[in-house]
Amino acid sequence: MNHNTRDNQAADPEHLRYPIGKFVWSGDIESEQRQAWIAEIAALPALLRAAVSGMSEEQLDTPYRDGGWTVRQVVHHVPDSHMNSYIRFKLALTEDKPTIRPYYEDRWAELADYSGPAEVSLALLDALHERWVKLLGSMGDADYARSFIHPESGDEIRLDYNLGAYAWHGRHHLAQITELAKRRGWQGKS
Repeated sequence: MNHNTRDNQAADPEHLRYPIGKFVWSGDIESEQRQAWIAEIAALPALLRAAVSGMSEEQLDTPYRDGGWTVRQVVHHVPDSHMNSYIRFKLALTEDKPTIRPYYEDRWAELADYSGPAEVSLALLDALHERWVKLLGSMGDADYARSFIHPESGDEIRLDYNLGAYAWHGRHHLAQITELAKRRGWQGKS
């Protein structure tokens, strides 16, 4: 990519919000693809920790884009969101097409715990992903074909699709942080 293309992307609000694009998948999801997504979920805690390692409090409190969350809020959001997904997996594995409960992530980001140390949520993500990856690795084709109902859309969401969406979700928020660090020239961030 040439320098002008990168500058244009950096100025594009959609690119700042979705630096890796939106998650899109259609068709069958094969075992190899699921394994790749599980590997991404397993790797995320260390990658997120590395992305914020050495950041000052000021840097952690910098929004990744105008009108966006701060790096700190993103770090706190990821385990909250992934915990909700983990619970949705468990519900779908133990109930017949359960209707899940959505939550207002924007309101959660305004709660007091989102202003605390990033390390607390990094440790939570470590533990959560250790358990989630163990669960994901134990699932077979029939398990991944199970689904839940999202009440806002009425959509039936298969667990294999949800796995891909959350592998993307981790990469998406990681890229928001690493792209901000690149734009700002923060040393040691990639």
